[in-house]
Amino acid sequence: MAHLLGAEALHLEYPTQVVFESVTVGVNDGARIGIVGRNGDGKSSLMGMLTGRITPDSGRVTRRGGLRVTALEQGDSMAPESTVGEVLVGDLPEHEWAGNPRIRDVVAGLVADLDWLAPVAALSGGQRRRVQLAELLIGDWDVIALDEPTNHLDIEGITWLAEHLKTRWPRSTGGLLLVTHDRWFLDEVATTTWEVHDGIVEPFDGGYAAYVLQRVERDRVAAAAEAKRQNLMRKELAWLRRGAPARTSKPKFRIDAANQLIEDVPPIRNGVELAKLATARLGKDVIDLLDVSVSFGGKPVLRDVEWRIGPGERTGIVGANGAGKSTLLGLIAATVSPDSGRVKRGKTVRLAMLDQQSSQLTDIAGDMVREVVGRLPAGYQVEGKELTPTQLLERLGFRREQLSSRVGELSGGQRRRLQLMLTLLEEPNVLVLDEPTNDVDIDMLSATEDLLDSWPGTLIVVSHDRYLLERVTDQQYAILDGHLRHLPGGIDEYLRIKARKPAGATTPAREPATQTLSGAELRSVEKEIAALDRALAKLTDRVNAKHVELAEFDQSDHVGLGRLTQELRALEAEVAEKENRWLELSELVD
Repeated sequence: MAHLLGAEALHLEYPTQVVFESVTVGVNDGARIGIVGRNGDGKSSLMGMLTGRITPDSGRVTRRGGLRVTALEQGDSMAPESTVGEVLVGDLPEHEWAGNPRIRDVVAGLVADLDWLAPVAALSGGQRRRVQLAELLIGDWDVIALDEPTNHLDIEGITWLAEHLKTRWPRSTGGLLLVTHDRWFLDEVATTTWEVHDGIVEPFDGGYAAYVLQRVERDRVAAAAEAKRQNLMRKELAWLRRGAPARTSKPKFRIDAANQLIEDVPPIRNGVELAKLATARLGKDVIDLLDVSVSFGGKPVLRDVEWRIGPGERTGIVGANGAGKSTLLGLIAATVSPDSGRVKRGKTVRLAMLDQQSSQLTDIAGDMVREVVGRLPAGYQVEGKELTPTQLLERLGFRREQLSSRVGELSGGQRRRLQLMLTLLEEPNVLVLDEPTNDVDIDMLSATEDLLDSWPGTLIVVSHDRYLLERVTDQQYAILDGHLRHLPGGIDEYLRIKARKPAGATTPAREPATQTLSGAELRSVEKEIAALDRALAKLTDRVNAKHVELAEFDQSDHVGLGRLTQELRALEAEVAEKENRWLELSELVD
């Protein structure tokens, strides 16, 4: 493959840190490279040197002649007085830019909902980011470098961006450099992964999944080598003490294939045990939203929401920006009151929320981290082991030297680690996470997921990070046109539903129906939908009751557990059948 750009013996250091000692890498035609690593290890610096924004202290960057390179950085330099249209297409008349398939695709995928006459200064941070990304993608480039491109994008936008990048260039042409903490996106787009750590860049073939498997194997090899070295040293010491060598056979260590590495790993969560613990902590009643509606400024945000949250449920919430996810969380947390309907809470509910604003850190911004930790309870139970607050922070990737920092001086990722620890140490039995992936790296995400696997309570997560949602929750709901809809098919089902709507639409398109219903037929369909709603509500209660019954059942009675499990599967199959029928009928009405 032809060489596009590369780096030879790059050295970069700042007053307090050597970022890279001597790094040599290359980007060839057709490269799709994801760059991962902990916050502060140099991912953005590496990208900056390769694209020419940062000058290394020594070494050189090489480029093919005439190479067109662009980069999406964390900040933006768009003129605040420019309109959206001027930023995207300049003064090109509509018939010219609309005739370009790439521009049409980018506009439809990222900014179809924005007013092209609106000045940049009037846009929100998320809207500015989308305009900035759209401006870059409209251009014609040989190499594109993207630093956290999924920030401020919802799941639908992230899915569109992944497809665009996969099909943007012909096969084996163009180059992509990608810094992201979104593991689904990384796995979908990248064919090579660079891990930045300890001043070096280590390459791996494939996207995130392949990278994880290779890293596990690499760590296994390293551990085996270290164990062998330690064993040899112990033998050498014994020989020196005895004065004569002992004849011993050499230890053998076989490295299994990557898939075999995880064959004996138990399931990530013991669902029955967690449900049993959650029921013991919460009882059967958690939080019920009963026919709840909320409006702001006369505009409906949530309509007729019916949701009975059970003990031990692990639920993910998805929806476009502005769909009402934060309002739904406000109802659950009692910070928002419904206009109609009611919210019923169990007497034993202790709710804690990890919000986007890190509000619980405001009052302690002037304290040192060690002072905050010193005021906390002695321990926290994780998988049967008691961890001190300091050990819990370290498990989340917080380094001991950072304990002397003041809370207000911490980076975004460090603040998120501290906030999560404080939230968990409140010992809630209902935990709400609002965009928990903001400002954190992949190692922090993995550590968070590991902690949540053993957390015994009801978990509700709002996130645009598909990987996280599918990893830590067992069911997903979507907010669509103000209604809360269960997604038996998960995120894929949500994307299929959204794909039936025109880009940028906020309400279902009223197109001519393929089947025109008479008044009597329409009433019949609406009657059946209402009956299905009632049946699904009853079935949901029966499913929740069956989960509780399973949790409280004698765990040594395997025959009885098998019978209850079969009954639960039958109920879930009935729910799926009725939900599919509900979807078919609702499409007729729409």
